[in-house]
Amino acid sequence: MIFLDEGEVVRVAHVCLSNLFADGFGYQENELVKAHLRQGHDVMILCSTETLSSAGKRTYLSPGAYVGEEGAYVVRLPYVAWLPDRIARKVRAVVGAYECLVEFNPDAILFHGTCGWEIGTVARYVADHPKVVAYLDSHSDSYNSARGFFSRWLLHGIFYKFLISRNVDKYRKVLCISKEVMDFAERVHGIARERLEFFPLGGQILEDDEYHLRREQKRVALGVEDSDIVFAVTGRLSKRKKLVDALRALSVVKNQRFKVFIAGVMDEDVREEVAGFIEADSRVRILGWCDAQQLTDLLCAADVYLQPGTQSATMQHSLCCRCAVILKDYPSHFPFVSSNGWLFSDFEGLVAALKEVEGSDLHAMSHNSYLVARDLLDYDAMALRVLT
Repeated sequence: MIFLDEGEVVRVAHVCLSNLFADGFGYQENELVKAHLRQGHDVMILCSTETLSSAGKRTYLSPGAYVGEEGAYVVRLPYVAWLPDRIARKVRAVVGAYECLVEFNPDAILFHGTCGWEIGTVARYVADHPKVVAYLDSHSDSYNSARGFFSRWLLHGIFYKFLISRNVDKYRKVLCISKEVMDFAERVHGIARERLEFFPLGGQILEDDEYHLRREQKRVALGVEDSDIVFAVTGRLSKRKKLVDALRALSVVKNQRFKVFIAGVMDEDVREEVAGFIEADSRVRILGWCDAQQLTDLLCAADVYLQPGTQSATMQHSLCCRCAVILKDYPSHFPFVSSNGWLFSDFEGLVAALKEVEGSDLHAMSHNSYLVARDLLDYDAMALRVLT
């Protein structure tokens, strides 16, 4: 176990071999890396060649090493050649992970995700170096994983479960981003409940001066008035995200002070229908893909973050940017709504929440979101957790 004295520097390896790593984005792995760097630690990111383009599309880079946008040393490893490329990418088996860990000599390891071959490689390294502190984290739940027969019963129910059962004892805890993830880890992956810990997606909490400056500048750039109520809808815009439902509900609530800004990549299966709503409603604008800084600016400018469908990492970020929230009533959202927004169960509930926005004290809700974020979502505090 690491006991950190003030100013002590340790070596931290973020192993992103169960998922992709995208330089410069605002995902959990990016933010925890930046938090460890702010704290003065030496950080390595060990990842595959899979990444995202600037437009948010999945793509692949060449193997190699470089200093990434976060400021950490990034090592991208090739997939193994003894499997067909498609299978190697699915099981996430790469060449050279153990050797990279030996060379870096980490004091602490956070393995991002529970679905990948290299869980065993890191477990073997920890067995060989028992003073190393190692954690797994998990994002898999019934909403975003194992929704088809092959994924549920073969990948998760057999292959990943076998890998986890063989290696989980080498990790201190499995850190789960929601209560549903904890249930999934126990039920599908067979991880004992006492090995699971709630570890939500966090955010970078802005100080007052930065928040107010970003808010003022972005609202001017968006061309909204002080009296306007700005809604932000973000993320991958698909049927599961229920963007069409949100626009349909907004068409029922005719308040002309509502200004709705949609940021993200829109799937083809909703594009035509969304276009129809936007053409008919001048209050709604599409911004397209936003990088991490642009997204933060938008959320600071917004009064309300609207998430009508399945869960999104941006919800926690919106709380850090002091948005009131309107969220689907998934259990994973319950810890984050405390006099700072609305939970709804169906379309009528969404319409009712929108109608209540106009008469609500959004300034007080904004402050309450800040309090929730400060208590639950501070990435600097969360980064320290994985070092102990």
